[in-house]
Amino acid sequence: MAVALARIVPNAVVINSDASQVYADLAILSARPTVEEMAGIPHRLFGCIDGAEAYNAARWAADATAEIAKAHAAGALPILVGGTGLYLNTLLFGIAPVPEIDPDIRTAIRAMDVADAHAALTRDDPAAAARLHPADATRVARALEVVRSTGRPLADWQQAREGGIADAISVAPMILLPPRDWLRDRCDRRLVTMFERGAIEETEALLARGLNPDLPAMRAIGVPQIARHLAGEIDRAEALDLAQAATRQYLKRQYTWFRNQLPAEWSRHAESLSIDNLTELAIILRDSLLTR
Repeated sequence: MAVALARIVPNAVVINSDASQVYADLAILSARPTVEEMAGIPHRLFGCIDGAEAYNAARWAADATAEIAKAHAAGALPILVGGTGLYLNTLLFGIAPVPEIDPDIRTAIRAMDVADAHAALTRDDPAAAARLHPADATRVARALEVVRSTGRPLADWQQAREGGIADAISVAPMILLPPRDWLRDRCDRRLVTMFERGAIEETEALLARGLNPDLPAMRAIGVPQIARHLAGEIDRAEALDLAQAATRQYLKRQYTWFRNQLPAEWSRHAESLSIDNLTELAIILRDSLLTR
């Protein structure tokens, strides 16, 4: 859709806001757009970060702000596209000024079973425990490490957000919420294609680097499942099944987040996303830009 929009405005730059597509090592497993899919449209912040780096929302927001400024200076329309809501939220509305987490606390919490971590969070920050899914290991660990390291719940820090460019720019947002059955089927089929087109070899090359397993690139969906296959623990079919299941779980969380967490006045579209429909939505978005 970003490319469809870029084709019907005079000058545009597509800027990635997906946390996995930034990594050079994850072209296939992140479904990073190919040169053909970019269709000659300038793309920024795709495949620009080495997998050995722990890229995060704050760094991306700074990089995206710089790319948006470059686009504006060149008279181009910056089109942000991607699925990492935290990145977009940080860019537009700022980030909680949470101090550095004590390394010993982080190590101890990240080594905990998710059920034990959630039980501990229930004691230390019951509001966060009630809000988070008990199996959401990443968010449970983050909430627990923050309250234990700072003595304040994560929600307190989030209420003291700093930065954000929402007041300095004009935003024409569109949230796509296609039918869930259609989306689940598309994700399943996409994983099959990924495996056929080199996802196993891509993961093998990443593992050969001997990187810290806690790095974001090493925890991207597909990498842990394929790693188990390469270690001989499971066969290829089971690795595919597990990667598909992990994707569906992520899809559910992501869908809920985009439906509920971003401003209520942002337009939400639930139509089936055929190519013709994408073009129609791009025209709607272009027209909304012309009124700003």
